[in-house]
Amino acid sequence: MKGQRSATPNPNHKHPKSTKSITISSTFKQTKKTLISNIPKNLKSAKTLENPSSPQQSLNWVPLNLSKSELFLPLTLPTGQTFRWKQTGVFQFTGVVKSHLVSLKQLDNGNGDVVFFVHKSNDEFKAREVLNDFLNVGISLSEMWATFSASDLRFSEVASCLGGARVLRQDPVECLMQFLCSSNNNIGRITKMVDFISSLGEYLGTVEGFDFHKFPSLERLSLVSEDELRAAGFGYRAKYIVGTVKALQSKPGGGAEWLVSLRSLDLNEVIEALCTLPGVGPKVASCIALFSLDQHHAVPVDTHVWKIATRYLMPELATARLTPKLCIRVAEAFVSKFGKYAGWAQTVLFIAELPSQKALLPTNSETPQKQKSVRTKVKESEPNS
Repeated sequence: MKGQRSATPNPNHKHPKSTKSITISSTFKQTKKTLISNIPKNLKSAKTLENPSSPQQSLNWVPLNLSKSELFLPLTLPTGQTFRWKQTGVFQFTGVVKSHLVSLKQLDNGNGDVVFFVHKSNDEFKAREVLNDFLNVGISLSEMWATFSASDLRFSEVASCLGGARVLRQDPVECLMQFLCSSNNNIGRITKMVDFISSLGEYLGTVEGFDFHKFPSLERLSLVSEDELRAAGFGYRAKYIVGTVKALQSKPGGGAEWLVSLRSLDLNEVIEALCTLPGVGPKVASCIALFSLDQHHAVPVDTHVWKIATRYLMPELATARLTPKLCIRVAEAFVSKFGKYAGWAQTVLFIAELPSQKALLPTNSETPQKQKSVRTKVKESEPNS
């Protein structure tokens, strides 16, 4: 059945180790330089963050039973799937899952094990449960990567360097609102918009200078006017957010329940349903389907994914102009190549084109020379901000 979830993996289960040439330790060393340079000015110095005697190190971190090959935080949280997680350390990210404020940290211990700390929660057992659900831990990356690498040369080239790039299973309302902010936009501006919306929810705490909130309910969002959103810098997206909130509230049983119910439908039905909402086109609908509605073969197609497709999957279309019909053909090509987890494969190939990940790739890896923005730079709505 479409809505069924894979069982949480046995904590004692050992995933096969990669035999690729790029080792975990070398990947950590390369990624660490980028992460240190990305640490916001309001954080402590890199030396303090790495000092064992610092308060960061005294937290009671709990193993998540995931190694780097199954979850590499720098390739999962800051790469365009979600805009609510903040870098609060060199290999540490903090965010909110449901009503739980948690930090995730990657250990530089040879295996790259992931640990977590619950800053605030009414039920720490429940916090771990929803965190596992959010991280899609029931799906094995090691097995998937092996299958993809055997069937596609390009994936095989980048997989050894980009292991642990996991697709998230976000709350559908939260995911929808984030991607309504994303059309024809850039990461910095999207993050500011999402921060504004998040600030309307219940305050949960502050970590390393960042305030964290539970994502606001549809009822709370319905109290925000289009003028308020425009004043906050949302531009034309303001009317789409207001319109979508109203449309969701009119759904039988409530908008949040209606969105969750889409998890049991086929992908075409999901895309069609989402596109009835103001401001949601096929690209944004595909992002929401992939990152929150269990549609693992959804392939969001924009100009960047088009370049990937015409370089590695459909070179005969390299001189063609991207159209809605060709977007469908691109998605079908990914599904034909990678099967029911085509969206996960596309996510990895997309990440491989991000400037921040170039240092992790083999020096002879053929990638487009200029990629100045992420997947969210897409024109699906009005051209003016």
